[in-house]
Amino acid sequence: MNTTVKRIGAAIAVLGITASLVGCGGSKAPTVEPGTVNPNTEQTSFNIISGISALSGGYDSNEVLNTMAENAGISITWDTMSDSLTEQVNIRIAGGDLPDAFNAVGFSNYELTNYGQDGTLIDLTPYITEEYMPNLTKILEEHPDIRAAITMDDGCIYGLPAGEQMGTAGIGKEEDYNIYTIPQYSMINKAWLDQLGLEVPTTLDELHDVLVAFKENDMSATYYGNDAGSTIPMSFGIDQWCWGQNIFYAGFGFTNWTNDICADLLLQPDGTVNFVSDDDNYRAALEYFHNWFSEGLIDQEAFSQTDTQYMAKCSQGQVGVATWWYIEELMGDHASDYVFLPVLAGPDGTSNVTVRDGGGINSGNLSITSACESPINLLKFYDQWYAPENVMQLQYGPIGTYFTEQDENGLWKSITDEEAKAKFGKSAGEVKGEYEAYGPKLILSDYYATTFEMEPRAVERLTDLYDYWMPFVKDTTAYPIDCVYTQDELDTIDKWRVDFENFVAEQEATWLRDGGITDETWNAYKENLNRYGMQDLLETYQAAYDRYTETMSENAA
Repeated sequence: MNTTVKRIGAAIAVLGITASLVGCGGSKAPTVEPGTVNPNTEQTSFNIISGISALSGGYDSNEVLNTMAENAGISITWDTMSDSLTEQVNIRIAGGDLPDAFNAVGFSNYELTNYGQDGTLIDLTPYITEEYMPNLTKILEEHPDIRAAITMDDGCIYGLPAGEQMGTAGIGKEEDYNIYTIPQYSMINKAWLDQLGLEVPTTLDELHDVLVAFKENDMSATYYGNDAGSTIPMSFGIDQWCWGQNIFYAGFGFTNWTNDICADLLLQPDGTVNFVSDDDNYRAALEYFHNWFSEGLIDQEAFSQTDTQYMAKCSQGQVGVATWWYIEELMGDHASDYVFLPVLAGPDGTSNVTVRDGGGINSGNLSITSACESPINLLKFYDQWYAPENVMQLQYGPIGTYFTEQDENGLWKSITDEEAKAKFGKSAGEVKGEYEAYGPKLILSDYYATTFEMEPRAVERLTDLYDYWMPFVKDTTAYPIDCVYTQDELDTIDKWRVDFENFVAEQEATWLRDGGITDETWNAYKENLNRYGMQDLLETYQAAYDRYTETMSENAA
């Protein structure tokens, strides 16, 4: 798993969810009254500026796009580019040379609102109805959280939603939990336990004793014949996405990343937000695990190693306890010796897992400009993007090319690498790259259960999540990373975020490695958190969340 994955959610949250402060309308005179439908249906030829993959064979010849355009009774001239896209879009907007629509150009929510308010983009809200966009309307009625994620602070919608959800509903489970709900799965060498006559631990104190036994008996050398002294009782990467230590903090009431604002943000059951990085139980966790470091039970390279170095140690049979998405991928030839390590109770006998929101809904993938004379006709084309079989083909490739057959349940099966190489002389991934169309593609979790098959590794991970890990979760409340921020709120986040995160991360590493927490140092640390804007950040996230829930409530009927 790439170590940068952890930051993806935060990047999406900051770059893709901004907004502005004033109402719909703007300095340019709109062709119709804001908030109403333009009834003109005479225009049938449209020009669209669009992003495109460098591997794409082009949209003019894309059979899925052409079929949908024909169904809508329109024709499209695609002005596509993979390089200098942002620059060209800015030039066209500044010069007033507008296409009918911008597709997959990467508008942020802040840009969407600004361009909507100055009249460049139209408000799509009145068109998202059963009459004009039945597919999208049905989705938004069933998923008010998606509507909340694309509704700007002024109450308008200037871009259609895009995103990919992958959850347990896609493997036929009753409850739908996103694949990122619990990013770290802990595991332990059961063969070593059996050799030592020990049971799988259920508490942190029991795990401590097991790690001592692994070290004292040098199990890597004893069991696998590795070099003497090669045993690493426990290893991970400090605050890493799927291979961090955070799952072990559950015994102290949380599993947040304390150095990442979006992950550190805890939404409590009463709807208030909180950072755990100044809580007393966080202090207790640091003091507890510092003792493990000082005893040599935790890899001393946990603060500096790369994922490649980490995986090498694990696959060579040196590590007794570790975290990762898959046992097989991490432990290699020794995988059969490992089992999942359950969520462990802390010193007080309790545990709590902080779950995460999958999120990732983007609203900057299709916007219609004021130059479009007949939005109704163009939106008939785009509403087809929200039909499951269509989005499947837009994402991967056409039926008959990328999807070659259906299984006994009617799910479309992807072409294999072997089939693709035999038929096209290229891999399945290369076939996907040639046919994929960028734009407002929304893949819901249940599509994997109703329309096309999910990647086998994702099925494995989601099965483990649902059957093994979620029973440990007492509360599934999570802060939605799709909250929409005002420009003032974004400015607040930009002002404090980096310094706040760096300060917390540096202090966490210091205390875990070196210890030294006293009442005096702890109080000084909390004072510094406030100097780094903690209260301003909490107020910002609270305000954004309150608006998000209000929008959801208004559209949940």
